[in-house]
Amino acid sequence: MRRSQRPFPSSDDPGRPATARGGPVRGVPGNLPAELNRFVGREEELADLARLLEESRLVTVVGVGGVGKTRLATRAAALLEKRYCDGVWLVELSSVHDPGLLEHALVDALGLTDHTNRPPRTTLLEHCAGRRLLLVIDGFEHLVDACAELVRDLLRRAPRLRVLAAGRLPLELDGEAGYPLAPMTDADALRLFAERAAAVQPDFRLTEHTRGAARELCRRLDGIPLALELAAGRLRALSTEQVLQRLDDRFRLLTGGSRSALARHQTLRTAIGWSHELCAPEQRLLWARLSVFAGQFDLEAVEYICSGSDLPADSVLDVLSGLLAQSIVGREDSAAGTRYRMLDTVREYGAEWLTATGDTERLRRRHRDWFLGLATWCELDWFSPRQGEVAARVESELPNLRRAMECSLETPEEAHLAQYLAGTLWFLWVGCGRLSEGRHWLDHVLEEETPHDSSRLKALWVLGYVAVLQGDPVGAISALTECREEADLAGDATASAYAVHRTGCLALVTDDTARAQKLLGDALGRYRELGELNSNVLMAQVELAMAVGFRGDLDRAVMICEEVRDICEDHGERWALSYALFVLAFAALQRGRPGRCRELLEESLAISHAFHDLLGTVLAVELLALVTVVEGDAAEAALLQGAADQIWPSVGLPLFGSAHFGAPRARCEELARHELGEVRYASQRRVGGRLGVDAVVARALAGRPADAESGGQELPGPQPEAGRTRKPAASPTSGRGGPERW
Repeated sequence: MRRSQRPFPSSDDPGRPATARGGPVRGVPGNLPAELNRFVGREEELADLARLLEESRLVTVVGVGGVGKTRLATRAAALLEKRYCDGVWLVELSSVHDPGLLEHALVDALGLTDHTNRPPRTTLLEHCAGRRLLLVIDGFEHLVDACAELVRDLLRRAPRLRVLAAGRLPLELDGEAGYPLAPMTDADALRLFAERAAAVQPDFRLTEHTRGAARELCRRLDGIPLALELAAGRLRALSTEQVLQRLDDRFRLLTGGSRSALARHQTLRTAIGWSHELCAPEQRLLWARLSVFAGQFDLEAVEYICSGSDLPADSVLDVLSGLLAQSIVGREDSAAGTRYRMLDTVREYGAEWLTATGDTERLRRRHRDWFLGLATWCELDWFSPRQGEVAARVESELPNLRRAMECSLETPEEAHLAQYLAGTLWFLWVGCGRLSEGRHWLDHVLEEETPHDSSRLKALWVLGYVAVLQGDPVGAISALTECREEADLAGDATASAYAVHRTGCLALVTDDTARAQKLLGDALGRYRELGELNSNVLMAQVELAMAVGFRGDLDRAVMICEEVRDICEDHGERWALSYALFVLAFAALQRGRPGRCRELLEESLAISHAFHDLLGTVLAVELLALVTVVEGDAAEAALLQGAADQIWPSVGLPLFGSAHFGAPRARCEELARHELGEVRYASQRRVGGRLGVDAVVARALAGRPADAESGGQELPGPQPEAGRTRKPAASPTSGRGGPERW
């Protein structure tokens, strides 16, 4: 079990910045993992790290694999948590292989969401600049040059930032305080072994009979925590004396390696090798094959990827259970269900054995194929009541999805599979607040020329969509024009429809509403002919509703979004629903129903925030500010506007630079300034500007007293709408009840 990695800040502290992704309320923000077992010993080392972090802004714990660097660093950070009002944040880099994803990994670990096309480094620098936080960076040695450069920039731009790094070598930066971590003392090693032994054998005690053998075992393993824990795991089947005897055999067998290798590294490999030798043949085979995974993995993936004639799928669970019992594999429970993970050192050992068998490439392709299939299934299941489960699943599988794209890009003949995967994951990039990483992958995979038109065309229209939302019209029109021209040449009606749709979306956010209405109507007609019905089609309807609403036809806009809501209710769709609710809320306010507007907006905001959709979140906050001043609370409205000001830089050009999208903000500002005066209005905006995304969403969803339909100010506009009558859901293929009669 791990603490939520995206927690809310304390709701009574409006000045405390927060992560952009949700979780339980804690006193201090952060994402440190919960400890699965008791931390043992290392009191002197913990005190040393606390002192060094007072004296230096960069402290690096270095040592061989398995010596306990990660556990010590996270324990020290947890003990110092209260010193950092903006949180302690762990960044795990072992599964990140591409230096280009380093900054994305830090952005993700900090819980930031940035929809713009700004480099993620800019996002990091702006976020950290004025904050007092501790960044714990673990497992960076394979990215040491890129990591050192990034840490240097962060420390230069963020004077209150502290960095605690853990790796096998230092970053070698000016001002860095290196802390070589030695193995445990004899006393601590014995305590650790005894405690872990008692966990696997409850009646284990250090007695006069067992103490000598246990002490000798700890000495032979040089006090390396990983080796001690592996040895303790063997007490399920062996006595301490038997473990010691067998370990002695392994030493004689496995210490004939390179003379230049560190003795303790040899000792660690000996300990892991000894554990490997004690595994049954099928357990060794599964251990090697599990090394193809990055980060977490689940049983279904293991059964498909790792099974074969020598390891039947129906036996995988029993073999995996054996590796769990021996602490080779660990179990983690998450929002995506029961997951498994191997320590990096253990995975590396398995990878060496897999290479020795000559089976690495075959297993990597099976891994890639599984995650291609998973992405395809998740895209289909996104338009279903399981949308939330899909979001959690792809979040947990992101390291493996990255590895699958990397694998495909290594061979030019398979680059189209990377293009397919990057395009298929549009719902992750757009719907789950990962536009920046999506842009990285889409740009990268499209550098490859491939003869597979459909994969490339899908990546192009998704790139255009991402660029629109990032406020990059040049990049958007370039990708969408290429997509449409190539789709027409290839006869790909589906890709052409999506290109037309996203071009209409671009026209909408650039205030060309007449062209937007024409293009979106054209796209919807194409979708009907194709029999296409999914979240993208519903978003085209919502965008059409915005276009006609901005052009003055509010009744038609409401009809379209009512139909979208009906379809969403029938199919369990939530993400597109949030935008339909936003349009309906806008219409309710225009028609003099602020109470109804607030009700719709709160539902829209809750959905957007749950999916980490920062665009939907900030649009709802902007309109909530207007409804709040209309209800008579100008001070709270100004605060909400200030909060929105702090969100927009991570989204793009505020309100797209659009007069239509900006009209509610302008009206809110006018009313609030008139009510509060310049000084108080500016003061409230500053208070709101200190709210993090989670804090402002929690505040907005807590609800504020309002006079429902009768109180406060009203905006000029049409008479209040009649009560809504639910119509049967219409699909684009049937035209039932559809406002467009496609």
